[in-house]
Amino acid sequence: MTWIRPLRRTAAALGATALAATALLAGAGTAEAALPTPVSTSTAKTYLASLTVAAESHESTYNRDLFPHWITISGTCNTRETVLKRDGVGVTTDSACAATGGTWTSAYDNVVTTNASSFDIDHLIPLAEAWRSGAWAWTTAQRQNLANDLTRPQLIAVSASSNRSKGDQDPSTWLPQALYRCVYVRAWVQVKYYYGLSVDSAEKSALTSVLNGC
Repeated sequence: MTWIRPLRRTAAALGATALAATALLAGAGTAEAALPTPVSTSTAKTYLASLTVAAESHESTYNRDLFPHWITISGTCNTRETVLKRDGVGVTTDSACAATGGTWTSAYDNVVTTNASSFDIDHLIPLAEAWRSGAWAWTTAQRQNLANDLTRPQLIAVSASSNRSKGDQDPSTWLPQALYRCVYVRAWVQVKYYYGLSVDSAEKSALTSVLNGC
């Protein structure tokens, strides 16, 4: 498939192409999902300062179908299956690329499972949030890029309960467990910056508060 160029391309963003190796969550003793490594705290602060601050808009016209997702990535593997393979430990799959075994730990809430169907693939920037922050004006191809982005820290396998608790909220009203918040907000800012999405005032305040404590 042909991938279009996103709205903004930076050397720092391109430097985040490598997938992070599975690591230990500091002080938690549990495996951290292999989210592509976000930019540093200092870079995130610089990015955040440059983001357009604007009230969200076009909420009533959002439709998830406008963001084609779980496209084929390689062979029989779609985006969801690719993230499950990346984020799990000892993952096995069948000929259709469906996970048949492995262990997954949700970085949002430390829930552990051996049943891949009990985990969701979270869009770190929720698709509805992206829409309200500027994606309403994008082409379908641009929205597809965001919804299936395996290069930026935009997709992560997490417990269904944490993903549904988050919904389409931004960091002013929802954050993951404390030990993961710095990673989460760095990733949030990086993705918004890369795609040229805006932030609202409450969102920027929450992001600033977390980054100042990182």
